[in-house]
Amino acid sequence: MKTDKRFIKEARTVLLVDDNKCLLEVCQEFLEAMGYRVLIAREWKEAIEVFRQNQNEIDLVILDIGMPTMDGGEAYDRLKEITPNVKVLLLTGFSIDGEATEILRRGCNGLIQKPFRMNELAEKIRGILV
Repeated sequence: MKTDKRFIKEARTVLLVDDNKCLLEVCQEFLEAMGYRVLIAREWKEAIEVFRQNQNEIDLVILDIGMPTMDGGEAYDRLKEITPNVKVLLLTGFSIDGEATEILRRGCNGLIQKPFRMNELAEKIRGILV
């Protein structure tokens, strides 16, 4: 894939957090083709550790809120404790009512529902990082 410069102005780093291996691979390839540096975490503990180690470089966290072992709200809160101004885009396969709406009320930057098109993801990211 060739990098599409329409979406980003400079190299940015994204932390992609999801337990779905296929989604991680496809999104990573797409984001890298757009010019992003992509860090991957497959579960919450790993995500928090990767974020702590790279917090000064990460421009956006794309966070699946429907993963086992920790609810999305708790994960979001932990990220905000580490870096209060962290930008987070939620991923969910569930209704936006409930947990997703509550996280958005607490200051989360956006939400995209699964399944989504890659151009939708690109536009959401661009809207948050601009």
